[in-house]
Amino acid sequence: MPMQRRTFLLAGASTAALAMFRSHLTFAKGEPVTDPLLAPFGGPYGGVPPFDKIKVADFKPALLKGMDLQRAELRAIADHKDAPTFENTILALEDSGRPYGRAGIILGIYTSTMNDKAMQKVEEEMAPKMSEFADEITQNEKLFARVKAVWDARGKTKLEPDQARLLETTYRMFARRGAALGAKQKERVKAINTRLAALYTKFGQNQLADEESQTIDLDKEADLAGCPDTLKAAMKAAADAKGKKGKWLITNTRSSCEPFLTYSTRRDLREKVWKMFISRGDGAGPTDNKPVITEILALRGEKAKILGFQSHAHWIIDDNMAKTPDAALALTLKVWRAAVARVKEEVADMQKIADAEKAGHKIAPWDYRFYAEKVRKAKYDLDDNEIKPYLQLDKMREAMFWAAGQVYGLQFAPVKGVPVYHKDVTVYEVTRGGARIGLWYFDPYAREGKRSGAWMNEYRTQEKYRDALTPIVSNNSNFVQAKPGEPVLISWADAETLFHEFGHALHGLNSNVRYPTLAGTNTLRDFVEFPSQLNEYWLATPEVLNKFAVHYKTGKAIPKELVEKIKKAKTFNQGFKTVEYMSSAIYDLKIHTMPTDKPIDPAAFEKKTMKDLGMPDEVVMRHRPTQFGHVFSGDDYSAGYYSYIWADTLTADAAEAFSEKGSFYDKDLSKKLHDAIMSVGNSIPPEEAFRRFRGRDVDTNAVMRDRGFPVTK
Repeated sequence: MPMQRRTFLLAGASTAALAMFRSHLTFAKGEPVTDPLLAPFGGPYGGVPPFDKIKVADFKPALLKGMDLQRAELRAIADHKDAPTFENTILALEDSGRPYGRAGIILGIYTSTMNDKAMQKVEEEMAPKMSEFADEITQNEKLFARVKAVWDARGKTKLEPDQARLLETTYRMFARRGAALGAKQKERVKAINTRLAALYTKFGQNQLADEESQTIDLDKEADLAGCPDTLKAAMKAAADAKGKKGKWLITNTRSSCEPFLTYSTRRDLREKVWKMFISRGDGAGPTDNKPVITEILALRGEKAKILGFQSHAHWIIDDNMAKTPDAALALTLKVWRAAVARVKEEVADMQKIADAEKAGHKIAPWDYRFYAEKVRKAKYDLDDNEIKPYLQLDKMREAMFWAAGQVYGLQFAPVKGVPVYHKDVTVYEVTRGGARIGLWYFDPYAREGKRSGAWMNEYRTQEKYRDALTPIVSNNSNFVQAKPGEPVLISWADAETLFHEFGHALHGLNSNVRYPTLAGTNTLRDFVEFPSQLNEYWLATPEVLNKFAVHYKTGKAIPKELVEKIKKAKTFNQGFKTVEYMSSAIYDLKIHTMPTDKPIDPAAFEKKTMKDLGMPDEVVMRHRPTQFGHVFSGDDYSAGYYSYIWADTLTADAAEAFSEKGSFYDKDLSKKLHDAIMSVGNSIPPEEAFRRFRGRDVDTNAVMRDRGFPVTK
């Protein structure tokens, strides 16, 4: 999961989403800035975040001071005596707010990775203030008048293509956020945004509270029936970390629950674990997210109407490739029908095995992963536990580096002496041809105060506007640490996620753009997942598997027979995976197009939507509403969760281009990918970027072929 676009302000920022902003780091104009949260990054490698100098108590004063510094800059722009020009208005805006941006990005890092009680208090207090400040900027009439004047004169001004793109992006940002509204409407939008920021923070903290407080303790060996040794060791390590010696612990996170649901032969415990996991944020207590969602939906709908849009979904998608909710929904429903049909086939295969074993029950949601693994073993003679010994976390990291070297010419070398916010974080210098390209930070392990899942952060965005600044990016995961001296073994799905998030990092590292607002991953929401999803394909290449998928005990490469089984099983369980994801995406689209004149009950809407869709009884949404942080802990993916399947149409088509060449390491096509996609950010429209790479518009049937679904015309 990547980051939200950053222009010259933290627009509409909830701190639950701040980890996804990037800061543009050079020396600010005016008075010298010495506060470590505000000052330009110092030290080696073009400057690094000063994590060793940061204290939680410093965030509030630094952010408030950063706001004041930017206010002064914006006042100078708005009061400029000369007529508005691209240079004195648009470029001046692009260069403003750098100290505030630095403090904001570090705040986001801490709220997503080091979010203890003290940090949560800072988040609760500052999220509304930061939202108010964002509105203060976009509602500045004198400032917007200058932006609009430059926009209106664009036909008479000679601008280079990236300058025209920056002008358009800046103007649309103001216009879409209500810069042209009347005074009363502006005040109401500001009040809505302030309240939403508080609600987003509450939603994320409720979810985190349930994930940290709800666990299942296993007291005896019999409770571990069916679990592989690696899973037992992880559960024991989790119990030890909680001071529960002699027990095994299942934490309320995906990385802990899903392996247990896959292997445990104790159906009673599988049901218990499943119900715990899907009920995060859904309890009748202080962490209940249902009333939070209802209020969020009402406020989003009201704001969309004020801004001139039919619904929140119409407002969001207007700024994406899809352009309309109908276009996004049409694609999801095209894939949905094929996926549901495949689920029926998958369930039938699982039920046969259950009946043959005289299980005496029908497949339930807590059975799906367990019996799917049995079917995979029966159909493809493939057991995930057979693969895991060949997938060591450290080796997979090396594999990502190697593939990036082959495709993009990048080299990664570990560095010492760079400050980090936690001892588990490692840092690598990234070079190409001996020249520094950027830095990559890796934070792989789960811990308290760290949100679940996997994501990419950008600490510094590439730019060539004032100074040539190299990017600093990070990847974050939630693996359970192994015992000292033992490797962390991961599943095939985990390895795919590693490559996916690293794809976002590569998008940031390969950026070669003049203006930071247009650089790296600052692209449209339904395009940003394209480079990351495409990067998953390099995992399965024989070059990677033969070199890095080696047994953790013998050091021998993964057998060719096992690789062939993996290839044959590529489309296995695609019905479940697609329905699980797509139901969440469709729910997101539908609930954000609903009229909000009456309160919306998210649970009732979930029930009705799943019934209307014909949701299979054996599957639930990948992200049920009360834990749907993508959508309800910020605006990053609200009405935009469909973007993964939209981007996957581009991904599947691009992957076919490499297949047509006969190699994912084809030098000419790799260069074309770099030049047309990975290096251009949002400096050209994404549709044009894809055409430059593929030579034509996207073939949406490629995604159907990739998933093994029937192709429809």
